[in-house]
Amino acid sequence: MHDTPSERGPKFRRRAEARPDEVLDAALTLFIEKGYAAARVEDIARHAGLSKGTVYLYFPSKEALLRGLVRRAIVPIADSALQTLHDFEGDPRIVIGMVMKMLAARLADPKVVAMPKLIFREVLGFPELAQVYRSEVLDRILPAIESVIRRGVERGYLRQVDPALTIRSIIGPLMLHVAMAEIFGIMPAGALHMDQLVENHLTILFDGLSAPPSAKTWSAS
Repeated sequence: MHDTPSERGPKFRRRAEARPDEVLDAALTLFIEKGYAAARVEDIARHAGLSKGTVYLYFPSKEALLRGLVRRAIVPIADSALQTLHDFEGDPRIVIGMVMKMLAARLADPKVVAMPKLIFREVLGFPELAQVYRSEVLDRILPAIESVIRRGVERGYLRQVDPALTIRSIIGPLMLHVAMAEIFGIMPAGALHMDQLVENHLTILFDGLSAPPSAKTWSAS
Protein backbone atom coordinates (compact mmCIF):
# COMPACT_ATOMS: atom_id res chain seq x y z
CA MET A 1 0.00 0.00 0.00
CA HIS A 2 1.40 3.39 -1.02
CA ASP A 3 1.57 6.39 1.27
CA THR A 4 -0.81 9.21 0.50
CA PRO A 5 0.67 12.66 -0.21
CA SER A 6 -0.45 13.86 3.24
CA GLU A 7 1.31 10.94 4.88
CA ARG A 8 4.50 11.60 2.94
CA GLY A 9 4.44 15.32 3.58
CA PRO A 10 6.04 15.54 7.04
CA LYS A 11 8.80 13.11 6.07
CA PHE A 12 9.60 15.10 2.95
CA ARG A 13 9.51 18.35 4.89
CA ARG A 14 11.97 16.93 7.40
CA ARG A 15 14.16 15.86 4.51
CA ALA A 16 14.03 19.37 3.01
CA GLU A 17 14.86 20.94 6.37
CA ALA A 18 17.92 18.70 6.67
CA ARG A 19 19.28 19.54 3.22
CA PRO A 20 21.21 22.71 4.13
CA ASP A 21 23.14 20.79 6.78
CA GLU A 22 23.74 17.93 4.37
CA VAL A 23 25.11 20.38 1.81
CA LEU A 24 27.32 22.06 4.40
CA ASP A 25 28.64 18.71 5.62
CA ALA A 26 29.56 17.79 2.06
CA ALA A 27 31.15 21.19 1.43
CA LEU A 28 33.24 20.99 4.59
CA THR A 29 34.46 17.50 3.71
CA LEU A 30 35.51 18.53 0.20
CA PHE A 31 36.99 21.88 1.25
CA ILE A 32 39.24 20.00 3.68
CA GLU A 33 40.07 17.14 1.30
CA LYS A 34 40.54 19.09 -1.95
CA GLY A 35 40.94 22.70 -0.86
CA TYR A 36 38.54 25.57 -1.35
CA ALA A 37 39.63 26.29 -4.93
CA ALA A 38 39.49 22.71 -6.20
CA ALA A 39 36.14 21.80 -4.62
CA ARG A 40 33.42 22.27 -7.25
CA VAL A 41 29.77 22.84 -6.49
CA GLU A 42 28.83 19.82 -8.62
CA ASP A 43 31.18 17.66 -6.53
CA ILE A 44 29.62 18.99 -3.35
CA ALA A 45 26.15 18.25 -4.72
CA ARG A 46 27.17 14.69 -5.66
CA HIS A 47 28.70 14.12 -2.22
CA ALA A 48 25.47 15.32 -0.61
CA GLY A 49 23.33 13.14 -2.88
CA LEU A 50 21.62 16.16 -4.42
CA SER A 51 21.51 17.92 -7.76
CA LYS A 52 23.66 20.97 -8.42
CA GLY A 53 20.50 23.02 -8.86
CA THR A 54 19.25 21.97 -5.42
CA VAL A 55 22.51 23.12 -3.84
CA TYR A 56 22.12 26.52 -5.50
CA LEU A 57 18.63 26.84 -4.02
CA TYR A 58 20.22 27.01 -0.58
CA PHE A 59 23.68 28.42 -1.34
CA PRO A 60 24.08 30.47 -4.53
CA SER A 61 27.89 30.35 -4.52
CA LYS A 62 30.92 28.73 -2.91
CA GLU A 63 31.39 31.84 -0.79
CA ALA A 64 27.81 31.41 0.42
CA LEU A 65 28.70 27.84 1.39
CA LEU A 66 31.72 29.09 3.31
CA ARG A 67 29.66 31.74 5.06
CA GLY A 68 27.09 29.08 5.92
CA LEU A 69 29.81 26.90 7.45
CA VAL A 70 31.10 29.79 9.57
CA ARG A 71 27.59 30.68 10.68
CA ARG A 72 26.84 27.10 11.65
CA ALA A 73 30.08 26.29 13.44
CA ILE A 74 31.50 29.54 14.80
CA VAL A 75 28.78 32.18 15.03
CA PRO A 76 26.88 30.32 17.82
CA ILE A 77 30.13 30.31 19.83
CA ALA A 78 30.55 34.04 19.25
CA ASP A 79 26.92 34.65 20.26
CA SER A 80 27.38 32.69 23.48
CA ALA A 81 30.63 34.48 24.28
CA LEU A 82 29.07 37.89 23.61
CA GLN A 83 26.17 37.15 25.95
CA THR A 84 28.57 36.05 28.68
CA LEU A 85 30.81 39.10 28.23
CA HIS A 86 27.97 41.63 28.13
CA ASP A 87 26.21 40.25 31.20
CA PHE A 88 29.28 39.98 33.44
CA GLU A 89 30.36 42.43 36.13
CA GLY A 90 33.38 42.00 38.39
CA ASP A 91 36.81 40.48 37.95
CA PRO A 92 37.35 40.15 34.18
CA ARG A 93 39.71 37.23 34.68
CA ILE A 94 36.68 35.12 35.60
CA VAL A 95 34.76 35.84 32.41
CA ILE A 96 37.86 35.59 30.22
CA GLY A 97 38.52 32.16 31.72
CA MET A 98 34.90 31.12 31.18
CA VAL A 99 34.96 32.17 27.53
CA MET A 100 38.31 30.53 26.83
CA LYS A 101 37.24 27.23 28.39
CA MET A 102 33.96 27.33 26.48
CA LEU A 103 35.91 27.91 23.28
CA ALA A 104 38.21 24.97 24.04
CA ALA A 105 35.21 22.72 24.62
CA ARG A 106 33.55 23.75 21.36
CA LEU A 107 36.78 23.28 19.40
CA ALA A 108 36.74 19.64 20.45
CA ASP A 109 33.99 19.23 17.80
CA PRO A 110 35.71 18.32 14.49
CA LYS A 111 33.18 20.37 12.50
CA VAL A 112 34.05 23.46 14.54
CA VAL A 113 37.83 23.17 14.59
CA ALA A 114 37.76 22.43 10.84
CA MET A 115 36.90 26.08 10.16
CA PRO A 116 40.07 27.73 11.54
CA LYS A 117 42.03 24.85 9.98
CA LEU A 118 40.51 25.61 6.59
CA ILE A 119 41.20 29.32 6.89
CA PHE A 120 44.84 28.77 7.85
CA ARG A 121 45.32 26.47 4.85
CA GLU A 122 43.63 28.64 2.25
CA VAL A 123 43.78 32.26 3.38
CA LEU A 124 46.81 33.37 1.33
CA GLY A 125 45.26 32.24 -1.93
CA PHE A 126 41.70 33.26 -1.05
CA PRO A 127 41.58 36.34 1.20
CA GLU A 128 37.78 36.25 1.06
CA LEU A 129 37.96 33.38 3.55
CA ALA A 130 39.52 35.67 6.12
CA GLN A 131 37.04 38.43 5.33
CA VAL A 132 34.09 36.12 5.96
CA TYR A 133 35.55 35.02 9.29
CA ARG A 134 36.31 38.62 10.25
CA SER A 135 32.87 40.01 9.43
CA GLU A 136 30.94 37.11 10.99
CA VAL A 137 33.07 36.62 14.11
CA LEU A 138 36.03 38.89 14.86
CA ASP A 139 34.35 42.25 14.20
CA ARG A 140 31.67 41.25 16.71
CA ILE A 141 33.67 39.60 19.48
CA LEU A 142 36.86 41.69 19.66
CA PRO A 143 35.18 44.96 20.77
CA ALA A 144 33.40 43.08 23.58
CA ILE A 145 36.65 41.56 24.86
CA GLU A 146 38.39 44.92 24.60
CA SER A 147 35.64 46.52 26.69
CA VAL A 148 36.02 43.85 29.39
CA ILE A 149 39.78 44.39 29.54
CA ARG A 150 39.38 48.16 29.71
CA ARG A 151 36.94 47.88 32.63
CA GLY A 152 39.32 45.49 34.36
CA VAL A 153 42.15 48.01 34.10
CA GLU A 154 39.95 50.90 35.27
CA ARG A 155 38.74 48.96 38.31
CA GLY A 156 42.17 47.76 39.33
CA TYR A 157 41.85 44.08 38.53
CA LEU A 158 44.38 44.20 35.69
CA ARG A 159 47.65 45.96 35.13
CA GLN A 160 47.77 49.14 33.05
CA VAL A 161 47.79 47.35 29.71
CA ASP A 162 46.65 48.34 26.24
CA PRO A 163 43.28 46.57 25.74
CA ALA A 164 43.61 46.20 21.96
CA LEU A 165 47.09 44.70 22.20
CA THR A 166 46.14 42.50 25.15
CA ILE A 167 43.44 40.79 23.06
CA ARG A 168 46.25 39.43 20.89
CA SER A 169 47.96 38.02 23.96
CA ILE A 170 44.72 36.31 25.01
CA ILE A 171 43.64 34.72 21.74
CA GLY A 172 47.00 34.55 19.98
CA PRO A 173 48.22 31.28 21.56
CA LEU A 174 45.06 29.45 20.41
CA MET A 175 45.51 30.61 16.83
CA LEU A 176 49.22 29.75 16.87
CA HIS A 177 48.42 26.35 18.35
CA VAL A 178 46.12 25.50 15.42
CA ALA A 179 48.54 27.04 12.90
CA MET A 180 51.47 24.99 14.17
CA ALA A 181 49.44 21.82 13.72
CA GLU A 182 47.94 22.69 10.33
CA ILE A 183 50.83 24.51 8.65
CA PHE A 184 53.89 22.86 10.20
CA GLY A 185 52.43 19.51 11.27
CA ILE A 186 53.57 20.00 14.88
CA MET A 187 50.97 18.24 17.01
CA PRO A 188 51.49 17.79 20.76
CA ALA A 189 51.12 14.11 21.70
CA GLY A 190 49.07 13.41 18.58
CA ALA A 191 46.14 15.75 19.28
CA LEU A 192 45.37 19.43 19.75
CA HIS A 193 44.33 19.05 23.43
CA MET A 194 42.67 22.49 23.38
CA ASP A 195 41.43 22.11 26.96
CA GLN A 196 44.93 21.51 28.29
CA LEU A 197 46.34 24.36 26.23
CA VAL A 198 43.74 26.77 27.59
CA GLU A 199 44.34 25.76 31.20
CA ASN A 200 48.08 26.19 30.75
CA HIS A 201 47.62 29.48 28.90
CA LEU A 202 45.29 30.97 31.52
CA THR A 203 47.77 30.21 34.31
CA ILE A 204 50.55 32.01 32.47
CA LEU A 205 48.29 34.82 31.28
CA PHE A 206 46.72 35.69 34.62
CA ASP A 207 49.95 35.51 36.59
CA GLY A 208 51.34 38.14 34.27
CA LEU A 209 48.19 40.18 33.65
CA SER A 210 46.81 40.49 37.19
CA ALA A 211 47.45 43.70 39.07
CA PRO A 212 49.13 43.54 42.51
CA PRO A 213 46.56 43.28 45.33
CA SER A 214 47.33 46.82 46.50
CA ALA A 215 46.29 48.22 43.12
CA LYS A 216 42.70 47.00 43.32
CA THR A 217 40.40 49.97 43.89
CA TRP A 218 36.93 48.60 43.13
CA SER A 219 35.03 45.36 43.41
CA ALA A 220 31.57 44.24 42.43
CA SER A 221 29.11 43.72 45.24
